[in-house]
Amino acid sequence: MDTLTKLSPTTKIYVAGHRGLVGSAIWRNLERRGYTNLVGRTHSELDLTDAVAVRTFFDEEQPEAVVLAAAHVGGIMANNTYRADFIYDNLQIQQNVIGESFRHGVKDLLFLGSTCIYPREAEQPLREEALLTAPLEYTNEPYAIAKIAGLKMCESFNLQYGTNYIAVMPTNLYGPNDNFHLENSHVLPAMIRKIYLADRLQQGDWQAVRADLRKRPVAGEDGTADEQAIISLLGRFGISAGKVSLWGSGRPLREFLWSEDMADASVHILLHTDFRSLCPQDGSPIRNCHVNIGTGKEISIGALAQLIARTIGFEGRIEWDSSKPDGTMRKLTSVEKLHSLGWHHQVEIEDGVQRLFDWYRTH
Repeated sequence: MDTLTKLSPTTKIYVAGHRGLVGSAIWRNLERRGYTNLVGRTHSELDLTDAVAVRTFFDEEQPEAVVLAAAHVGGIMANNTYRADFIYDNLQIQQNVIGESFRHGVKDLLFLGSTCIYPREAEQPLREEALLTAPLEYTNEPYAIAKIAGLKMCESFNLQYGTNYIAVMPTNLYGPNDNFHLENSHVLPAMIRKIYLADRLQQGDWQAVRADLRKRPVAGEDGTADEQAIISLLGRFGISAGKVSLWGSGRPLREFLWSEDMADASVHILLHTDFRSLCPQDGSPIRNCHVNIGTGKEISIGALAQLIARTIGFEGRIEWDSSKPDGTMRKLTSVEKLHSLGWHHQVEIEDGVQRLFDWYRTH
């Protein structure tokens, strides 16, 4: 159990999104630290876009602290295709959870955003002060605007009402409970699945291919179709025997953070950091009091694909479809503020890819 924390072991903490990549890691981290009064609801139990349902939940449960890790998330294709869903759903979730937290006297709240809030052409590494200084990346602009609104809502409640609602902006995350859906997953888990399936097709291991589709159906296919139908379906996603076609040029640089590291950083900040300590102390306007969470290290998407191929043992070809967008070319976070709060990452990308591949095969 942490000493000198703001929350006691029996504080009732609501983790919104406790089954997702982020929320589940935070839940496990809190349990490991000795917190015994955690509350969670699945999406089927509580739709966070439903204002009445969220208010009823807060009325009944009366949480004392809140971690807002629930969000509508996805990769480039999903963000660019379902623009209305991404801005509407995320604004609704934030409005409801942060608003009810305030109305029910919650003093401590942690809001999880994303480093996609920064301008497309922001100077690297991305410092917290770069927020709102230039235009955003077009493909995920609706999502980024929603997350900026959540950050500003936390900041504004703190300034007007003295709450302690802290916003953290994690870099690209990966880890246990990741989403391996071929249409709307993030780049790293999608590449693991694509390269794994191409490798199994190359080896003629149809038992493994069918088992994979049974666990995680693709476009309604659960591994029961004939081989030609499955080959045709996977081909639509750039997967074939011994060959994988991936989006973009492979040149963009990305920073990746193991989700359990992110959870540890988030809980560290929730337990030990006060909003006022993040504010400028020189009398300048109070803004940009959020905290980046990352490693401060980057790898090209192309090098990441080769690392995944080596991890899996794939000896086929990786091709790049440069007709598809790359997104932002570089997105490295400055982690000076995070380090000043006493936290550093532990899991490097080579170890993390192996851990995630092992998790993928066994879940």
